[in-house]
Amino acid sequence: MPTVRTNDIETYYERRGSGPPLVFTHGAILDHSQWTPQMDALSDEYTTYAYDVRGHGRTGGSKRARYSIELFADDLDAFVTALELDRPVLCGLSMGGCIAQVYATRHADRISGLVLADTFTPELLSRSEWLQRSVLLRATVPPVRLIGYERVEKAMVWFQKRLSGEGVSGNYGNIERIRETGPKMETDEFAKAIRALAAFHETAVDLSAITAPTLVLYGEHEPPFLRRHVPKLRSEIPHATVEMVPGAGHASNLDDPAFFTAAIREFLSREVALSAQESAASDAHSDRA
Repeated sequence: MPTVRTNDIETYYERRGSGPPLVFTHGAILDHSQWTPQMDALSDEYTTYAYDVRGHGRTGGSKRARYSIELFADDLDAFVTALELDRPVLCGLSMGGCIAQVYATRHADRISGLVLADTFTPELLSRSEWLQRSVLLRATVPPVRLIGYERVEKAMVWFQKRLSGEGVSGNYGNIERIRETGPKMETDEFAKAIRALAAFHETAVDLSAITAPTLVLYGEHEPPFLRRHVPKLRSEIPHATVEMVPGAGHASNLDDPAFFTAAIREFLSREVALSAQESAASDAHSDRA
């Protein structure tokens, strides 16, 4: 079982393929296996890494009383450093996208590309979003202690469908299958992860500091509050492009893995490769000067 020391924990990860490094960060209450379709497909050209975020999957929990998105980003930095990855492309979905944003703004020179999928910025753009992201998320913790997060999440999925339509949850069976095969999350770790996500609005993130080419992906049936963050990401990240994943909900990489993976592959071969060529040419010019 491959692990690497990241700060005060042993982080579980999987690696496939060979080529430039591509690091995947999963959503809340899931694990690295969320990225299996993309790792399988892209390992023909890239060295793909997917790891379990602190508190999740085979990484498991820690003695810290509180977690934060900043802490998760520090863990990601320790992961990249420990494995000596040279300017990887980061790909984060939902909570993983929040982690990737923080990392990319604080370590802009350490990545060559960024993919942000089904995610949101720290800013709360409406009162209803504040209720969903802060109040309702925290309110899930007491019932989870009583009946478990699987039942509570199913209730949340039902609520989201009534609020935003049937397509918002995509093919929820994909999420259930991941849960069936992976380790169960401890309730205390669930609480710390959810509270970290609910407090993301307190994090300072300067999107204009992201210098790497960025691809923003979102599902056609994302919750409305989340779709409102797409224009913000596009306008504030200097080199951002946006694509919608047709027919997908909040886990667009699982709802339409073929489209999602093809979008990443095109982005890597076009935007990231071009940026690397321009950087190499600039370095060569500087050396001659």
